[in-house]
Amino acid sequence: MTHTHEHGHHHSHEKTDKLSFDEKMVKLLEHWINHNEDHAVSYRDWAEKAKENNLSDTVSLLEDAADMSIEMNKKFEKALASIKK
Repeated sequence: MTHTHEHGHHHSHEKTDKLSFDEKMVKLLEHWINHNEDHAVSYRDWAEKAKENNLSDTVSLLEDAADMSIEMNKKFEKALASIKK
């Protein structure tokens, strides 16, 4: 999974103008969940590289950032479930 970030978080949310508010929220939440998962993978990959380069403080911080991304997704998943109920 590669995800580059040379942009200012401008995303096209395919024809969201014709969607209801709930449909837009579902699409956004699903996007944010996937986005955070991609970031968590990247953070863990870089933590491993930092470990190989003896940067133990950096390893810990990147692992924490990955964990925070996953924790944030739990909130997004609850929000998504509340819309879909």
